[in-house]
Amino acid sequence: MEKQRFTKCFNKLSKKHLLKRGRNVFLSASLLLLTNACQKEVKKIEITADNYHQAVDKITEVMVHDIFSPPVASRIYNYANIAAYEVIRQEGENYKSLSNQLHNLSTVPAVDTTKTINYRLSALVAYLEVGKSLLFSEDRVELYRDSLYNSWKSQNEKTFNNSRIYGLKVAEHIKNWYASDNYAQTRTMPKFSINTEDPSRWQPTPPDYMDGIEPHWKEIRPSIIDSSSQFKPARYPDFSLEKDTPFYKELMETYEVGQKIKEEGEDSEKLEIAQFWDCNPYVSTHKGHLMFATKKITPGAHWIGICKIACKKTNSDFAKTVFAYTKTSIAISDAFISCWDEKYRSNLIRPETLINQHIDENWTPVLQTPPFPEYTSGHSVVSGAASTVLTDIFGDNFAFDDDTEVPYGLPVRSFISFNKAADEAAISRLYGGIHYRAAIDLGLDQGRSLGSFVVNKLEMNTSNSGVASSN
Repeated sequence: MEKQRFTKCFNKLSKKHLLKRGRNVFLSASLLLLTNACQKEVKKIEITADNYHQAVDKITEVMVHDIFSPPVASRIYNYANIAAYEVIRQEGENYKSLSNQLHNLSTVPAVDTTKTINYRLSALVAYLEVGKSLLFSEDRVELYRDSLYNSWKSQNEKTFNNSRIYGLKVAEHIKNWYASDNYAQTRTMPKFSINTEDPSRWQPTPPDYMDGIEPHWKEIRPSIIDSSSQFKPARYPDFSLEKDTPFYKELMETYEVGQKIKEEGEDSEKLEIAQFWDCNPYVSTHKGHLMFATKKITPGAHWIGICKIACKKTNSDFAKTVFAYTKTSIAISDAFISCWDEKYRSNLIRPETLINQHIDENWTPVLQTPPFPEYTSGHSVVSGAASTVLTDIFGDNFAFDDDTEVPYGLPVRSFISFNKAADEAAISRLYGGIHYRAAIDLGLDQGRSLGSFVVNKLEMNTSNSGVASSN
C-alpha cells in the first residue's frame, strides 16, 4: 500500500512539474519572439554618403540619356540638392536652412517629432522625387528608387514609412517652389530671332544650324543673386574685321590656335584639354547621308563630378556631402542665368562663322560649336563660380585627380586646385575653336565674382569658417 501511495504521489507531482515547466518554456519562447520582434523594429537603416553620390550619379545618367541643355541640367541639380539639404540640415546643428535666403523659398514642413525619422533616408527620398519630376525618363529613376525602397523597408518598415512620407512632403514643397520660377512660361516664348543685317550678330553654326537654345533663360528666377544682370561682364572688344584691331586679333588667335592643334595631331596636349572639357550634351556627326549623335555630360555636371571627387577624398559625411553639392549647385545654376543673360544681350557671332566667311571657308573648329551666341563663355562663367565655391568648402590648393570623363573614353587629368581646373576649363574653349579670348577671360571674372557673392551671402554652415570640417 505504501509503495502504491508513493507512486501515485510521485506521478501527481511530476505532472505538476511538467505543466509548470511547460508554462515556463512557453513564456520563454514568447519572450524570445517578442525580443526578436523588438530587435527587428529598432534595427537602424544604414545610409552613407556613398548612397547620396550614387543617387546623384543616377540623376546625371538619366539627364545624359534625356539630352538636357546645360542651363536646364543646372536647374535639375539645383532643386534636387536643395530638397535633400532642407531635410538633412535638421539632423544636427551644423547647417542652416535656406528658407528666406533663396528667393521665395519658405520653410519646409516640420518633422513630426512623435515619429522615428531617418533624416538621411528622407533626404534621399526628397532628392530622387524632385530630380525625377524634372526629367523626361521618370521610369529610369523609379526603377532605381524602388530598389532602394525595398531594401530600406526590409530593414525597418516603420522607420522607412515615416521617413519616406516626410521626404515626399519636403519634395512637394520644393516642387511647388520651383513651379513659380518662370521655367514653364519660357517654354512658350518665341524662338530667338536671327539678325541677318548686322555682321556682328550670332548666326546658326554647322553642322545642324540649330536655333539658339534657351534665349529666355534670363527670365528664370535666380536662387541667390539679385537679378540675371547683376554680374554683367565688362564689354568685349568692339567688333571689327579691320586688321590690327583688338577684335580681329582675337579672331585670328582662335583660327591660328586651331590650325596649330591640327598640325600637332593626336599628340597635342591642347587637343586633349579641349576634348576633356568639351562637355557638349549633344554632338552630332554627319557621314554622307548618315547622322548619329554622341551624348555626354554638361559643364555643370562636370563640376558636380568634381564636387563628388572632393567629398570622397575628404571622407565627408552625409550632411557635408549634401551641403557641398547644394552650395555648388546653387552657384552653377545662377551662373548659367547670369551667362545666358549676357549671351543673348550681346548676341555676338561665333569665330567659326567669321573664319569661314572671311579667312578660310574650309576651316572647322576642334570642337563642335554649341548652338547659342558666343559671349561670354559658359564654361568660363560656370567654372569660375563652381571653383570659387568648392575652394571655400574644401580649401585652396586642393589637389585632385579628375576622372569625371572616364566613362566617356577620356583619361584622368590632375589639378593642384579647383582654380587651376577652372583656368583649364576656360582656356579649353579657345583650344576648341569656339570662343574668342575675351569671352574666356572676362567670363572667368564674371563667374568668380558670382561665386564670391554666393560664398559671402549664403549662410549654410554654422561655423565661422567657410571650410567645413569632415567627419
